[in-house]
Amino acid sequence: MAKGKNVLTTGEVAKICNVAPRTVSKWFDNGQLKGYRIPGSKDRRIPVSELMRFMKLHNIPATALETDNIRVLIVDSNKGTASAFAETLQSKADYDVEVVGSNFEAGSIVHSFSPHVLLVSLLAEGIDAQEICKNIRTHEDLQTIKVIAVANQLSDSESTALLQKGFDGCISSAADAIKEIEEAIAIIY
Repeated sequence: MAKGKNVLTTGEVAKICNVAPRTVSKWFDNGQLKGYRIPGSKDRRIPVSELMRFMKLHNIPATALETDNIRVLIVDSNKGTASAFAETLQSKADYDVEVVGSNFEAGSIVHSFSPHVLLVSLLAEGIDAQEICKNIRTHEDLQTIKVIAVANQLSDSESTALLQKGFDGCISSAADAIKEIEEAIAIIY
């Protein structure tokens, strides 16, 4: 599997699981393996996180699935806070972490870094977290990226509003981040 590839074809899944492509299609069609169909086509696509869940559930060896470290992109204009956050994620969870300080930088690095998760500060000066989330959600190649809002002490109604706007989760500290990231990308250990 190519580095940074977050979605697989049925043929790629078949090679990884050592089965025929038709078997993967049956898994998909009967709902055991989740994914989506390409609009205007019968072709199926399976997110890597879903394949990992499926393989774990069915005790399929994951040796053929090249898993990189989870890649996290932190978007925060406060360099000190962002660097401390990145250091925590790298040391405690061994994530690959990049930090950017603006919407422009986030847009320019997202394709080359191919993050699994974006942590976007809601309080950072000069960063429009909702715009970043909207752009990720509307760009077909970025659909599998999970976008998590970072802010101190959000109320339940504020958290619910963010989820309705397309965010995959909300956190208030680095301590919450690892758990939320693992849940967001649905990796089951």
